[in-house]
Amino acid sequence: MSSDPWGRVDETGTVYVRTADGEQVVGSWQAGSPDEALAYFERKYEGLVVEIGLLERRVKTTDLSAKDAMAAIDHIREQVDAHHVVGDLDALRTRLDKLVKTVEARREERKAQRAKQSDEARHAKEALVIEAEQLAQSDQWRAAGERLRALVDTWKGLPRLDRKSDDELWHRFSHARSAFSKRRKAHFAQLDAQREEARKTKERLVTEAEALSGSTDWGPTAARYRELMSEWKAAGRAQREHEDDLWNRFRGAQDVFFAARSSVFAERDAEQAENLKLKEELAQEAEKILPVTDLKAARAAFRAINERWEAIGHVPRDARPKVEGRMHAVERAIQESEETEWRRTNPEARARAEGLTGQLQAAVDKLQGQIEAARAAGNNAKADKLQRELEGRQALLDQALKGLQEFGG
Repeated sequence: MSSDPWGRVDETGTVYVRTADGEQVVGSWQAGSPDEALAYFERKYEGLVVEIGLLERRVKTTDLSAKDAMAAIDHIREQVDAHHVVGDLDALRTRLDKLVKTVEARREERKAQRAKQSDEARHAKEALVIEAEQLAQSDQWRAAGERLRALVDTWKGLPRLDRKSDDELWHRFSHARSAFSKRRKAHFAQLDAQREEARKTKERLVTEAEALSGSTDWGPTAARYRELMSEWKAAGRAQREHEDDLWNRFRGAQDVFFAARSSVFAERDAEQAENLKLKEELAQEAEKILPVTDLKAARAAFRAINERWEAIGHVPRDARPKVEGRMHAVERAIQESEETEWRRTNPEARARAEGLTGQLQAAVDKLQGQIEAARAAGNNAKADKLQRELEGRQALLDQALKGLQEFGG
């Protein structure tokens, strides 16, 4: 018979463990001496001690869930209650009970943390909704559109709320975006309609200007041309593909008339020479507007210069193309800035550009796969032919990507 403070082995080889509730049978040992039996079951006890220690560290230092931690505690507790080891089982139960309290405290702490995070997410999403609803009323089409897209990315990065709250906030957020898109679409549709109306008006003005170009009734005809010019300016811009052609015809008709008048009034040459000097100064002043950095300011500055330009009068015919060309170059640069702004805020054009880019990228990827297959098969002639085709497609893709950058993404 052998024993230690926590267990003993009797004459029959039965092993016991001592607990606060008395001795409990651990098992039977027939393979060796009683001391070896106690040592074996003591090692099993040390294994439980190590297992509990590891679990204590995991609970304290990792994100082990409360559910998994309780399952692990219950598993160890079953082994302790089975009395198949020799050692201070009551001490193990005490440690397990303490660990249960720690897990429960961590569970409440995490519950409070989740509630706090949910509350923060709610406030963040409410703030996004309020900002989106304010942006829905904006006329700053490009800036507001970009900000709304940024808000969507921010929304996606926030945790979900309960389904009802999240759906309600998303509905408001989505409705605000839809309202903005609808207003923007209506705005540009109206702008297109205005440009079409301007084209019709300018075509009428061109027809009359061309009819007057052969008149020799100098005073009244010149006055009518000035009126036509005022009507031209009041009409607004036509579509880009029509504007330059209409302007060239309109200005050409005036040139014919005023050239004829100039030949009759040769004495005005000196005055026109002075006009040329003044217009060259104005052209130089207008050229300082470029490059355009502030579209609104550039338009206002050019309009003011142009009003002074029109008040000056005519210049010698041979000098007119050059000096007017300088002014028209500035005007075209401003118009191109306007067109760029239109293209950058045109959702339909952006969608077409993205679609083309996607198609070209797919074609490039397919050709690359075919080239690799041809190389692998030893068909270098076919691979070289495909490589030349790939270079052409890649050039188109690079050009399409460059065009897509104009839309800001």
